[in-house]
Amino acid sequence: MTNSKISVQNLNLYYKDFQALKNVSLDVLENRVTALIGPSGCGKSTFLRTLNRMNDLIEGVRVEGKVTLDGVDIYRPDVDVVSLRKRVGMVFQKPNPFPMSVYDNVAYGPRIHGIKNKQQLDQIVEKSLRGAALWDEVQDRLYKSALGLSGGQQQRLCIARLLAVEPEVLLMDEPTSALDPVSTLKIEELIRELKNKYTIIIVTHNMQQAARVSDTTAFFLNGDLVECGDTGAIFTMPEDKRTEDYITGRFG
Repeated sequence: MTNSKISVQNLNLYYKDFQALKNVSLDVLENRVTALIGPSGCGKSTFLRTLNRMNDLIEGVRVEGKVTLDGVDIYRPDVDVVSLRKRVGMVFQKPNPFPMSVYDNVAYGPRIHGIKNKQQLDQIVEKSLRGAALWDEVQDRLYKSALGLSGGQQQRLCIARLLAVEPEVLLMDEPTSALDPVSTLKIEELIRELKNKYTIIIVTHNMQQAARVSDTTAFFLNGDLVECGDTGAIFTMPEDKRTEDYITGRFG
């Protein structure tokens, strides 16, 4: 039996007067890939950002309800948000490597957290780049600018940068939407490998991608969680007519 890594109960989120999430309840299972699907503006990315409190950075946001990580409410006043974001890291839609070398990109997080030993950093960098399936492509250019990498390589570098701080949960907000088909395939293969070690939640507009990489699919519409279940069942036998209409391309 797989345990819930994250449990969301009766979550409401407001941007000032606008309610972006409406009474959402969802369990995210450990070492599984959960895909969040739905049309633009339906609340997918907003929901993703509630899981590591990225919405705290937006003025006028109010959150109600409960989000627990390993049973602990992450919105409790005594929660260290920096530690939370170390445990629950995010990969964004557009690759955002820092304007520094490949090595320094990956070593950045460990250095922030106090690791200064060169040998230890070397090990972390290699392990993280291998974990992101990038080591073979960049081992000869570790000290060159990360901005010289291709888009797909830059996105895998951002994943390596995340892995370097040893997170438990990976949040991915449309991680392949800016990439070509070959790079997209590499990221999808990587996601399937990474779920053996991490719990992954991915926002995607690509129905085929959700079907290929996820174990669980959650369909959002206008801030509501319409339906959530086993990906195979959601795509072949959805219980809600709105889910079927979206998946078959009648809207969205």
